[in-house]
Formats: sequence, structure tokens, C-alpha cells
Amino acid sequence: MTPRPTREDKFSFGLWTVGWQARDLFGEATRPVLAAVEAVHKLAEIGAYGITFHDDDLIPPGSSSSSSERQRIIEEFKAALAETGLEVPMVTTNLFGDPVFKDGGFTSNDRSVRRYAVRKVMRNMDLAAELGAQIYVFWGGREGSEVDFAKDVRAALDRYREAIDLLAQYSIDRGYGMRFAIEPKPNEPRGDILLPSIGHALAFINQLEHKDMVGINPETGHEQMATLNYTHGIAQALWEGKLFHIDLNGQKGPRYDQDQVFGYGDLIQAFSTVDLLENGAPGGGPVYDGDRHFDYKPLRTEDMDGVWASARANMELYLTLRERARAFRADPEVQEALTAAGVAELSRPTLDEGETHEKLMSDRGAFEDYDVEAARTKGYGFAELQRLAMEHLLAVR
Repeated sequence: MTPRPTREDKFSFGLWTVGWQARDLFGEATRPVLAAVEAVHKLAEIGAYGITFHDDDLIPPGSSSSSSERQRIIEEFKAALAETGLEVPMVTTNLFGDPVFKDGGFTSNDRSVRRYAVRKVMRNMDLAAELGAQIYVFWGGREGSEVDFAKDVRAALDRYREAIDLLAQYSIDRGYGMRFAIEPKPNEPRGDILLPSIGHALAFINQLEHKDMVGINPETGHEQMATLNYTHGIAQALWEGKLFHIDLNGQKGPRYDQDQVFGYGDLIQAFSTVDLLENGAPGGGPVYDGDRHFDYKPLRTEDMDGVWASARANMELYLTLRERARAFRADPEVQEALTAAGVAELSRPTLDEGETHEKLMSDRGAFEDYDVEAARTKGYGFAELQRLAMEHLLAVR
């Protein structure tokens, strides 16, 4: 029986996902504009918990801060949220669509563009706070270059840090209580994008003034475009206490950013991702408690019925994988296989309590008398674990 999503599952969608008109580099739109109010009501109807947006998704670019049209849109959106109970857990800013950002927002070589970008974010942070958003995402899609000699990367990172530090202070001074999440991506639309992976973003955060309030928003497809393991990446982010938000979707190999339905692509990695998010690492550790956010694009071939069918598919596949993951963890054979593979043993410190390098040097069993041949020929049983995982994934046990 297909599982049905509820608000308690905390599934959310970007307005830019279900509202994507399917315009691409090679063709015009195949679907009409989706009003934000309609998106709110339809997402609530199919069991979603929240909706997110870029500033330009909700309010047409060019609207001034005092525009009556802008205020009308906001009030109608707020009314729809109140009617449906849908939340706005995250908001972000479009610093990539307008031609003014062709060389980036925070890292443009043009200082006036950088100032404009920061002001654009501040205005939308005010709206995000008004709507109760707790997470503010920064995706630097235009922060990068195609010509190595045209961008001083050291200076660009200085300006990136300057912008995030300033905006963090703005949130603090306004009492917004927001946490920031940086979204890495290796390339597209720029030839090369700054902070291209989870690791790059985590290293950058350590250089920030308010590093405690800044984490990451990793996207499945972005890591897999760079042939990286998404589950490993979010595990490191959890380890560092920096997994503030996630974008789930599907990707087939190191191609362009495909934004498929979650799990459509590397299904077994989607399985391990859900297992980690829901159950934590096999040896123990933190789990993710934020909303499960889908950043996908409905197929260009579909009408609006197909859009909502694919939105449901994201949630239903996640729930199915969650059921499979729970069964996998509860299986006595899996528990035996985990023990045989020594998975929990990795949580045991390599050194005894209070042991120093001097004591380790005096332990002949650790080196001089160590049975290297036994270790060389030992099997770890990982193949059995993988077999059991596949059987649970395919629901054949």
C-alpha cells in the first residue's frame, strides 16, 4: 500500500519547483504561471508541511518595498498560509536570474552590484521574518567564473565572508533569530562556482564571524554532479552540527543539474540517505530534525496534473524508503551483520582512556607482535550488509 504523507512528516517544496513553467535553454514554457496562493492550497491538499520561495518567486521583480501590489501579494499569501496551516520554514533570495548578477551578487567585480545584492537580501529577510522562517539559504549560483584570470578568488572569498557576516549581524540586530545555510554546487550556471562542495562550504563557515549561526543546505544532485557521495557529505555535516537544511532530489551521474524526483537516479544512495536522516549512523549519532525539502523540477512534458503527481512521488518514495530503512535496522540478521562487520567497533576510541603515545609505543601487541597476516586475510562482511540492504530496499525480505 502506498504510504500517504502527513504534516508530521515535514515535507516542504520550493515555489520554484511546482511553479516551474518548464522553460529551458532549448525551449519556451510548457505550463502556465502557478499563483503562489494556488500552490499553497494544492501542497496542503496533497499532505505537504511547508512551502519555500525566492523573493522573485513570490513577488514579481521590480516591485518596490512600498508598492501596494507587493503588499497585496504578501497579504494574500499570508491568508492562504493561515487557511491551510502550511509553514514557511525557509526563504532564499534570487541573486542569479537578473542580468545585473551576471558576474555574481556578493562576489561581483562591480562593487555597486555587491551593495545592491546585500540590500536585496536584507529586504527579503524582513519578509522571511514576518512569515516565521527560521532558515535562510544562500545559493551562490553566479558566484564564480569561466575565466580563471578574471576572478581574484581570495578577494572573492573576502567579499563573500563580508556579506554573510553583515547579514548575520542584521539578523541579530533585528532579533530575527534566523540560522543561515549555504548551498554548495560545483558548476552551472557558472563554469565554476565558489564553495563547490559540502567540504568547501564547511571550511568557509569556519572563517565567519558568526559561524555558530551558519550551516549548510546540501542538495543531492549538486554533490552527485561532482561524483561525491551525498550520504557521506550530510553525515559529516551532522558530525559538525552544521546540517541546517537539506534539498532532496534525483540525479543520474555527473551531468547537468537534472533535479529529478528524489530517488530517481541513485536509488540505493537515496536509501542510505533516508536511513541516515531518520535513524542516524549505525553506530549511533545525531539525526536530522528539520523539514525534508524537495528541490526538483517536474518533467517538461507534463501538465499541472503531472506536476502534482511528481510532487506526491517525492513524498511517497521518501516514506517508502523510510519504511524500508526501519525494517532494515530492526532485522535481526542485519544486526548480526552489523556486528560481524564491526560497525559499532568504529565508535570505540583507538587509544585506551588516558593512553598516551608513549604507552602506545610500549604496547608490543600493537605493532611488533601484531598478527599482520590475520588482519590481511580477514573478511569484513560488507558484501553481506549490502546484500541485506538491497533485499530490504526491494522489499523481498
